[in-house]
Amino acid sequence: MKAEIISIGTELLLGRIVNTNAAYLSQRLAELGIDVYYQTTVGDNPHRLAQLVRKALIRSDIVMLTGGLGPTVDDITIRTLAAMLGKKLVLKRSILKNIKRHFKARHLAVPDGNERQAYIPQGAKWVANRVGTAPGIIIEHRDKVLICLPGPPRELQPIFEKGIVPYLKKNFRSGYVFRTRTIKTTGLPESQINIMVKDLLELKPPTTVGIYAKLGEVDLTIMAKAKNRIAAEKAIAVIENKIRSRLDKYIFGYDEETLEQAAGHRLIAENKTIAVAESCTGGLISSRLTDVSGSSRYFIRGAVPYANEVKVKHVGVSAETLKRYGAVSKQVALEMARGIKSIMHVDVGLGVTGIAGPTGGTKSKPVGLVYIALVTDEVSMVKEFHFVGSRADIKWQTSQAALDMIRTGI
Repeated sequence: MKAEIISIGTELLLGRIVNTNAAYLSQRLAELGIDVYYQTTVGDNPHRLAQLVRKALIRSDIVMLTGGLGPTVDDITIRTLAAMLGKKLVLKRSILKNIKRHFKARHLAVPDGNERQAYIPQGAKWVANRVGTAPGIIIEHRDKVLICLPGPPRELQPIFEKGIVPYLKKNFRSGYVFRTRTIKTTGLPESQINIMVKDLLELKPPTTVGIYAKLGEVDLTIMAKAKNRIAAEKAIAVIENKIRSRLDKYIFGYDEETLEQAAGHRLIAENKTIAVAESCTGGLISSRLTDVSGSSRYFIRGAVPYANEVKVKHVGVSAETLKRYGAVSKQVALEMARGIKSIMHVDVGLGVTGIAGPTGGTKSKPVGLVYIALVTDEVSMVKEFHFVGSRADIKWQTSQAALDMIRTGI
């Protein structure tokens, strides 16, 4: 069973919007056992869209279109498909009723343009939009199907899950299932992980492994196709065990787990509380720690002692240490960690200082130089890092390293 995804919108071609819909739909279709062979983006041009859809209908069984269903003149999807297929646009009063209900709930009159969204090609099915106004549309054409979904992800995803998935399961049985497992690592560059799992990355279907580098993180995704769920999960388990035996301490989570969750789980497991004094990251580490529900069990305080006088007055850094070693030094990082731990009476103190750039660096202390200190009653450590990239990149990499020190160091 072959599918392809057509994303419609000039704003996508111009890079003003990141196309997350294609990634989401590809993943979900794969989980349903439907192969996605093509992804294409086209602007708001009826001629080019019609050309693309004609080609898609030749090579694919399912053509999924996203975007172009809105109320404005550049929303061309439905009109283009109707003209191309020789179908009339007919008013669906049930759709119009939903549109009116949407605006009434917001105490607004229905704009003239929105009523156009109630017209769909004759014979088409539709799926209600509970978030916005554009319905999902299913057009069966000979032995193929065109599925139209609104562009905003918060509208597309509920329509797909509640209306399209049941339709696909009923009408397109693939005969196999597809499962994935993502293993998330930090602390090693992609190149080194590539060497450590090179043989696994060279595996051929039905079970394969992909490597995906992010900022401060490298993910390995195992993909397995099998006749049933149990067989697919067994195939994944074999490869997962091999990866775990090689990467072990660098693995912090699986699938949707985050590094901040892993750090929080470690604090809970050790029954420890933490306070953070961070300079160059400007509160990012504290923000990420508190992104986790239930973090009040372990996170006590985050401080951003940016100026030297604040480091002295509020975190307990010695003025003599600052004068002798400079604000960006392992000595200051340690005193920040010890100071915040003592002041807040917590089990773990974390201190961070560095140069995020793009200015402020010197030959001896370049942009990207960062010191992270972690102090407990049993442990006192400080690590030196040299990160590269933009200011935001360096701050993020610093937060990754700090969270990983919490995960592994207490």
